[in-house]
Amino acid sequence: MSGKDRINVFPSRMAQTMMKARLKGAQTGHSLLKKKADALQFRFRMILAKIIETKTLMGEVMKEAAFSLAEAKFTTGYTSQVVLQGVTKAQIKVRSRKDNVAGVNLPVFESYQDGTDTFELAGLARGGQQLTKLKKNYQQAIALLVDLASLQTAFVTLDEVIKITNRRVNAIEHVIIPRIERTLAYIISELDEREREEFFRLKKIQEKKKLIRAKAEKEKAALKAKGDLMDAPKSVFEGEDDDILFN
Repeated sequence: MSGKDRINVFPSRMAQTMMKARLKGAQTGHSLLKKKADALQFRFRMILAKIIETKTLMGEVMKEAAFSLAEAKFTTGYTSQVVLQGVTKAQIKVRSRKDNVAGVNLPVFESYQDGTDTFELAGLARGGQQLTKLKKNYQQAIALLVDLASLQTAFVTLDEVIKITNRRVNAIEHVIIPRIERTLAYIISELDEREREEFFRLKKIQEKKKLIRAKAEKEKAALKAKGDLMDAPKSVFEGEDDDILFN
């Protein structure tokens, strides 16, 4: 296993605990980001369906508004200069607010009418019905245009956020989590190898002590047979043990 496939850490119990905590945190983050991506995808599809519906309706409304303008011009004549001279401020205004979707702020635009209609008495001479129909159709067209602008802005924002979120999900799933898992496997294998070495070392020490004990017992038995029991060596377990070295 190369160093690039795992995190460069010293294998120890502390490192194993830290890697387990990091793995759990990465898995939790992946789960949360996955849920966020799913929520954004759901809202993205809803907005896309609304955009298609609004654009289809926009075609019909703009067509009706264009016909209404042609009818009004035919009935009342040329009224553009009169309308332009009577305009002092905008009657239909746009305000914005934020809509939070899974931690993402989406701009929402809304149209509203500010003040009273300054042209409510227009058309008393002639063509009043056509002018009223014209104003109504264009007010509906403006409202749809504002809604469409809001939907398209949210669409672009969500598209970018979804791409970023999916990249993060893929990075955690295919890079970060496997790397932590490989590091954890490396630490566990190294610790197991150390335990096997320690067990082998203790086993060799026990075997060495058995040989020393057997040799001491043999010497003691030989001295006892000669009658020189007072000079017999003590048990290997009495006093301090000598260091046992392995070549």
